[in-house]
Amino acid sequence: QVQLVESGGGLVQTGGSLRLSCAASGRTVSRYAMGWFRQAPGKEREFVGSIDWSIGSTYYVDSVKGRFTISRSNAKNTVYLQMNSLKPEDTAVYYCAAGLGVRIRTTPDYWGQGTQVTVSS
Repeated sequence: QVQLVESGGGLVQTGGSLRLSCAASGRTVSRYAMGWFRQAPGKEREFVGSIDWSIGSTYYVDSVKGRFTISRSNAKNTVYLQMNSLKPEDTAVYYCAAGLGVRIRTTPDYWGQGTQVTVSS
């Protein structure tokens, strides 16, 4: 079992920045890739990006490349989503997730509770 707890959401103006954190716990957490998803009102949940725990390689969808950065602290078992140059269309509930390998992008095994990010225009 893996438990995920997000924090760091809030309200920010267009062009601003926010950093989300995801604290992971569980004996096998290092086996998993960690990802971030988001769900805007009236839309389906979408994959944003992911990071491999062991080697730190990252993957992003095109809409956030160059603006969002995922990193991790192995010592703290925490994954971060640094969001810069935020746009109103980034407004969503952001979820942390854990999954095996590339399955993180489509079918994660574990989810956090989500944190709201609102970007005002």
